[in-house]
Amino acid sequence: MNADVAVENTSAIALWNDPTAPVSARVDALIDAMTLEEKTAQLFGVWVGASDEGGEVAPHQHEMEEPVDLDALLPTGLGQLTRPFGTLPVDPALGALSLARTQARIAATNRFGIPALAHDECLAGFAAWGATAYPVPLSWGATFDPTLVRAMAEAIGRDMRSVGVHQGLAPVLDVVRDARWGRVEETIGEDPYLVGTIGTAYVQGLESAGIVATLKHFAGYSASRAGRNLAPTSMGPRERADVLLPPFEMAIREGGARSVMNAYTDTDGVPSAADEALLTGLLRDTWDFDGTVVADYFAIAFLKTLHGVAADWADAAGTALRAGIDVELPNVKTYGAPLTEAVADGRVPEALVDRAVRRVLTQKVALLLLDPDWNPLPAALDATDEDDPSALRGRIDLDGPANRALARTLAEQAIVLLSNDGTLPLDRPRRIALIGPNADEPTAVLGCYSFPQHIGVRHPDTPLGIELPTLRETLAAEFPDAEITYARGTGVDDGDLSGLAEATRLAREADVTLVVLGDRAGLFGRGTSGEGCDVATLALPGAQQPLLDALLDVETPVVTVLMAGRPYALGRGVGESAAIVQSFFPGEEGTRAIAGVLAGRVNPSGRLPVSVPRGPGSQPGTYLGAPLAHASEVSSIDPTPAFAFGHGLSYTRFEWTDLAVEAQEAPTDGEFALSLTVCNTGERSGTEVVQLYLHDPVASVVQPVQRLVGYSRLALEPREARRLRITIPADLASFTGRDGRRVVEPGELELRLSASSADPRLTARVTLTGAERHVDHTRRLHATILQEPTT
Repeated sequence: MNADVAVENTSAIALWNDPTAPVSARVDALIDAMTLEEKTAQLFGVWVGASDEGGEVAPHQHEMEEPVDLDALLPTGLGQLTRPFGTLPVDPALGALSLARTQARIAATNRFGIPALAHDECLAGFAAWGATAYPVPLSWGATFDPTLVRAMAEAIGRDMRSVGVHQGLAPVLDVVRDARWGRVEETIGEDPYLVGTIGTAYVQGLESAGIVATLKHFAGYSASRAGRNLAPTSMGPRERADVLLPPFEMAIREGGARSVMNAYTDTDGVPSAADEALLTGLLRDTWDFDGTVVADYFAIAFLKTLHGVAADWADAAGTALRAGIDVELPNVKTYGAPLTEAVADGRVPEALVDRAVRRVLTQKVALLLLDPDWNPLPAALDATDEDDPSALRGRIDLDGPANRALARTLAEQAIVLLSNDGTLPLDRPRRIALIGPNADEPTAVLGCYSFPQHIGVRHPDTPLGIELPTLRETLAAEFPDAEITYARGTGVDDGDLSGLAEATRLAREADVTLVVLGDRAGLFGRGTSGEGCDVATLALPGAQQPLLDALLDVETPVVTVLMAGRPYALGRGVGESAAIVQSFFPGEEGTRAIAGVLAGRVNPSGRLPVSVPRGPGSQPGTYLGAPLAHASEVSSIDPTPAFAFGHGLSYTRFEWTDLAVEAQEAPTDGEFALSLTVCNTGERSGTEVVQLYLHDPVASVVQPVQRLVGYSRLALEPREARRLRITIPADLASFTGRDGRRVVEPGELELRLSASSADPRLTARVTLTGAERHVDHTRRLHATILQEPTT
């Protein structure tokens, strides 16, 4: 297939197809030659599903949209193809052929030969049938390992490119403010520095594979009232600037993200999709972002239907375009005929259309989609494959051994050992009672945006496409000499108590009880975690707490294992469980990783990216709070968590010693230098995570008690020690002052070297001197942490 299209009245190559010409010149020439209808056609997508027979894609019929007439749209062009792989189960090779054939048709039908940009979801792996299901982002945060997350993202990006996809709708950079929100599983954690560093690593990996990374949701989605999806956001400008925006700032500046997606929510009455100060003033004018802003699905139409700030579709289109949204997704509703008519009659300036289409076409040029040798077939296919599509089935493997090994490493590093009285690792138990709704459920390891849970549930007769061993199966392999008895006990959320008697009977007869609790991921109420699956409290769903309590009443030691999308209050389980193992939807290799931790084959090294509450009703609350957000005598509610942000145990021990501070004072434009020694004093290799928190006791505005400003993973052999040398720029002490500008103030600080937000090990008291200093988005964002072996 060759998508070259002859250009009218041109004997030589058209300027926009000339790869030797400057990008801006190519784009300007193309815009000058386009009609208004051809320009607006580049500003919307069409939701499609690839064919499992290799034929062209078919428009997807969505309950929120009327059918799209693809034949009528294509002569003027098409901006994007929405989720060709993430809509229906399709063999990857046949899907790639289907997409390539459609791209050839799109390019051949419009007079400039412009193909569409194809995007898909990739929140926890490429959301395609048969693709690797990696741990969810909350597990990425638990690893505290940006290097590993970058490697995962690069693998995801390579798989997407291999089948012809250009853009991935990830990562989610929302900072958790209320764990009752259903989309907590999609986030990286409750701290902006952790979210920023892990999220930026993901962006770097995806972009390095040639995929356009899309940051979402910009900005404020996770701060909705009471954790309700799409609810209004009550948030002052300082909280927005200091908590919610830094991850986006970092991912754009250091990650090179080429796309941003707006948030659904409104902040103080202004929907993000209509917020010109946010999408243009801050994002572009201040941060110099030059990529595309794409609408979250249906968000432009929501300006009329949900927010009530637009009178009709044309008004919604003009409002969003003026604010800075370049592309309407997933389908055309407002940026098609309504926008064209509004421009024609003078309600919307054509200059706004030109501004958006320039960004879209610049990106397409950068993706080589307008080059004369562009070929819609991805590298995994060739022209002969078109002759016999049936022979392609199984040609492309999106879940190969390298992917699975990476998924397993991530899962192992993300598991958090919350408590342990010495029961773990299990020492050759003779009889194990395995109880709980997630003990023998294959999909218990998957998040809402995994293909099996997002799309596969609508196709129950289609195989899952990936191997998903249950914990029951992996425990049998891990403990071949043990007798494992099993009882479901209760469902995830059915409230059924009839199985408690059998569960307790098995527990009495066992040497140890493993109770496996947690969530079922789903969409809009079809699960206990996931988009639209918000909860009123953080009590375990259904009858899981009564099940846990009944097992705790038995004398057999109980190890509580969680496969969940959010942290839950465990009631008596906190103090009475022999051990607690926390995982956050650990992906297709998750049960093997959990079994490895239980057996001791894997030494746990995960750290909590979100606090685990002590009670179910103390939300919203994170560690990142001012003094009055924590326990005090002025309130009868104690929000102190059962397990704090950053907490996690190991099967070995670590000693932190010899703190040295090079200078107690530094100017407000200077830096501090610290060093300390960390030694593995135990009998087996293990990994410690050193966390650096900053405490500012006196500031011009109320500050969090402490906030994370750095961290480092140290893998140490028994008796091995390493010296950490840490350089901390004064810029890390900056915050948004009373005048709305970011400021570094002189005064005393505490630099806390901690094993968690509740476990400081060494503290350096230092002082910033000199004049108050204002900084901006070019400030230094990181401490430098170097690891040196000791002699």
